[in-house]
This record gives sequence, structure tokens and C-alpha cells, in this order.
Amino acid sequence: MKFLVDAQLPPRLVVVLREAGHDAIHTTSLPNGNASTDDDLISRAETDDRVIITKDLDFRDGHLLRRSPRRLLLVRTGNVTNAVLLDHVNTHLVELVDAFDEAEFVELGATSLVVHDVRP
Repeated sequence: MKFLVDAQLPPRLVVVLREAGHDAIHTTSLPNGNASTDDDLISRAETDDRVIITKDLDFRDGHLLRRSPRRLLLVRTGNVTNAVLLDHVNTHLVELVDAFDEAEFVELGATSLVVHDVRP
């Protein structure tokens, strides 16, 4: 699966995803780096068929109102250390990838995985 990791998440998340065999990039690798706009991220995600991984609720709102971005992983773990976050994603990565087989919007919480927009 292909992922685009938003600026407020650690670049090391890309390493975790790549080590698991996924294609992942962080906003730091985009032409405007962490100054990339939400529209820049959405455009890149759509062009490359990537899932945006973010904590930014603006992406959730855009997905729910306009289906943009088309595929979204919203991280809702609260304030945790990067080490805890990376371990949490790694622990649930297979479930997350499987969830995108049936949905376009998934939330990863501290104690739950919520799959939204389940396709019929």
C-alpha cells in the first residue's frame, strides 16, 4: 500500500511503513516540504493513489464533506511519544491495511480502530 505521512507525524513513521513493505513518503520529501498545503498533499495522494496519514481534523472534514482526500487514516491517539505511536501503528498495521480493502476512511485511536465508509 502507498502512504503519505503528514507533517505533524514523525518521519520515522515512513521507516516503519517501508520496513513492513509499503511505499511511504513524508511531507518533508515533497517539493515544499512541511510547508506543503493540504491541497498539495491531497493532489499528491490522488496522483500517486496514496492514503494520507494525519492527525489534522481538516482532512477528516474534507473527506466527509467532499470525499477529498479519497483515502484517509486519521491518527487519534492523543499525546503520546513518538516511540509509542510508532509501536502502535506497527502493531495494528495489518489491520489498517486490511481496513482499506473495504473502506476509504479509517481512524486509529489509542484503544480502537474505527473503519468508516464501509463499501457495500
